Amino acid sequence: MSDVAPLETLYQAALGPEIPLPPELASHYGSLSFPPHAGRPYVFANFVSTLDGVVALNTPGHLGGGDISGFNAQDKMVMALLRSVADAIVVGAGTLRVEPRHIWTASHIKTPFSSDYEQLRASLGKSGPPLNVIVTASGAISLHLRLFQSGEVPVLIVTTAKGAEYLRRQTMPPSVQIAVAPAQNNNTISARAIIAAISALRPHAMILVEGGPILMGNFFEERLLNELFLTLAPQIAGRDETTERPGFVSGIQLAPERAVWGTLVSIKRGASHLFLRYTF
Repeated sequence: MSDVAPLETLYQAALGPEIPLPPELASHYGSLSFPPHAGRPYVFANFVSTLDGVVALNTPGHLGGGDISGFNAQDKMVMALLRSVADAIVVGAGTLRVEPRHIWTASHIKTPFSSDYEQLRASLGKSGPPLNVIVTASGAISLHLRLFQSGEVPVLIVTTAKGAEYLRRQTMPPSVQIAVAPAQNNNTISARAIIAAISALRPHAMILVEGGPILMGNFFEERLLNELFLTLAPQIAGRDETTERPGFVSGIQLAPERAVWGTLVSIKRGASHLFLRYTF
């Protein structure tokens, strides 16, 4: 029996056919559904934020999302659940540098529901782990990291021509592929190019975006994010001029001229943490 407290569902809108979660996972999370998306990819994101909008403390020794959520067990449960239904998980190179030992799978998150996530993935016909997608315009990442060397997951690096040239100076592990995309004026890679690179390997994929903020900014700017799962942690982090503490979108201004408005479709509560879900 799990010692993770079940989430309380305060509001839930129907989005599509319900995913049959394993019983214990269903009793802790509640219902989960996604709209049909036959013939096209479906893009959703997951972030945890403080009440004052901080998603990264950027303080040595406190760089990961755990410091934002308070290492909340329910947030870990939701994160692993979303990874379980994903065909591909997208992160920027900055996120990889913060967590250089990480593998983006449900099993890499330590929760009491490991067998449930495996059962769920099998029931959805997903025979292997999700494609881990690393986005880097510069290509300045080390292929000696565990993600690339272990062979635990297939990896796609989406980069520019210059970045690909840099990466190919290293020995390419067999589980790693490179997709070349054009650089935008701000030296980032467009969300559309990222989706196209994933679709070449995983057509009509469920694509989970886990950041960072500049990457998220591109998905919002290009109106290519279908929905957002946002954990609101009951913490005030604060900001000053010494350290950048971004929100989950950075590098682009949208409001007022290009504001993106969401529709609230779910509210779940775990003690003082809120688990919100918006469609766009």
